[in-house]
Amino acid sequence: MRSRSDRKGRRPRLGLALSGGAARGLAHVGVLKVFAEQGIRVDCVAGTSAGALVGGALAAGMPIEEIEKVGRTLRWRDLGRMTLSRLGVQSNASLEEYVRARFPVTRFEELPVPFAAVATDLQTGARVVMRDEGDLGFAIRASCAIPGWYVPVTDSEGRQLVDGGLVANLPVSVARALGAEVVVAVDVNHEGAKFMGPPASVIGVLLQSMLVVQRVAVEHQRQLADVTLSPPVGHLRWDELARAAEFIDAGVEAARAALPAIKELLEPQAEGSHGWFNFGRGRQVTKD
Repeated sequence: MRSRSDRKGRRPRLGLALSGGAARGLAHVGVLKVFAEQGIRVDCVAGTSAGALVGGALAAGMPIEEIEKVGRTLRWRDLGRMTLSRLGVQSNASLEEYVRARFPVTRFEELPVPFAAVATDLQTGARVVMRDEGDLGFAIRASCAIPGWYVPVTDSEGRQLVDGGLVANLPVSVARALGAEVVVAVDVNHEGAKFMGPPASVIGVLLQSMLVVQRVAVEHQRQLADVTLSPPVGHLRWDELARAAEFIDAGVEAARAALPAIKELLEPQAEGSHGWFNFGRGRQVTKD
């Protein structure tokens, strides 16, 4: 870690940590739109599942207008196809092909912005962070392999990889490891499932229980971030890709509310000041 004296007079490195959340991940696009409008440069990105797809597009140099176009037109048929495998209902190999066909670069070594995608080793439960080298499409596909629905993805080491949301749905510590000195986290699941209401069946109880477990699991990562955005998308289901405009607007809303805090953290450190180091750690920005 660099000393404070090394950071005087310069802007800190900004990292994004983008959570998983299926269709809700389109809210990340709204956050990126606001950053682009405000001229806020992102120096590194860590993403899980849907956050890996959006973050990978940014890291590959795709213009925000194109990312938004992709987000508004993306459909589930672009991400997976039915399979005869006993390990899942669909294969998401088509997602890998989708990335290769549309991203400006598809190798980690060529990315203009450092990026990491998080997956889970199904056998050991270990977090698998893919960065620095290798195929970007494969990494995003592995990070998005929802267990039970998509067939696990096997890497070169023989590991069966599934969705990173099982172990690191909000990868703040991964963004730090990429060299971020200020981390803005975007948690699209914080509002839970407001559309459901109180559980009225065994399935409802199980789903709500899973949401509670996930929320507790990401709380530590939320506290590690300097600013955490929670786009107001709890009333929208995770499978509603057709409501892209609402997801994107929610991301815009959350990002605009957080702008004063983010800009304050990105001010260069003046001589003799304590600066921004650890200043904003754990600051939560939510919409009522």
